[in-house]
Amino acid sequence: MTLREACREGTEKLSRAGVPEAGLDAWYLLEWACGVSRSHYLAYPEEELSEEQEQKYRAAVEERERRVPLQHITGEQEFMGLPFLVNEHVLIPRQDTEILVEEALKYLKPGMRFLDLCTGSGCILLSLLRFCPGAEGVGADLSPEALQTAEKNRARLGVPAVLVESDLFEKIEGTFDLIVSNPPYIRREEIAGLMEEVRLHEPLMALDGHEDGLYFYRKIAEMSPRYLKPGGMLCLEIGFDQGESVPALLDAEGFDEIEVVRDLAGLNRVVRARRP
Repeated sequence: MTLREACREGTEKLSRAGVPEAGLDAWYLLEWACGVSRSHYLAYPEEELSEEQEQKYRAAVEERERRVPLQHITGEQEFMGLPFLVNEHVLIPRQDTEILVEEALKYLKPGMRFLDLCTGSGCILLSLLRFCPGAEGVGADLSPEALQTAEKNRARLGVPAVLVESDLFEKIEGTFDLIVSNPPYIRREEIAGLMEEVRLHEPLMALDGHEDGLYFYRKIAEMSPRYLKPGGMLCLEIGFDQGESVPALLDAEGFDEIEVVRDLAGLNRVVRARRP
């Protein structure tokens, strides 16, 4: 089987399985299984796969046919230009969340201490530390498996970070100049309608925002003033339809300078607020 034939076969199988962007996924899996670049593929499309490469590629395509996320097959997802290990215990980092990091970096300075709640893979925590050397970061998550993944990413990227197994602020000590979080915010009744890749393969506890999707925002709005230094900032990722409800919660708890930031598609994505 040649590279061209493999890519064509993978595309056809994924298309029949109803996988979105089947051709793109077939290529990514071929790139991963064979270790070939796009330029190499274009230059040598008739190059034959080894038996090992062919087996690895076909097995990967079969997994993707079952709607296993591409990133769970390859074990990696890029975020902020950095490679992060991912698995079934953490949310796959998404490009939309880079806006949260970019907003936090506008405020974060060397010497500041910040907290990342619901840290998951550590993509927000570690990206902030990578792009703001000299800051001190703490990542908290209730899932020990997620924290194990974050620790692997911390070691891989070589940045200092403290990881704490904690239910939100339960085991957090001290105060912070900045608190960031991408908490679970999907309404419970909406989870059944999510794509199979998300609903069946990503951790439910990282998705479920309880009945109205605001459960964790209420907790964070209520408790974070005790952990924020005066003038400290809170940055939260939100759902597209939470651009009024989350700011209202923060306003009720005494935050000021509340601002909603939109993503590249013009949808509500981040709420930024200051503790007076």
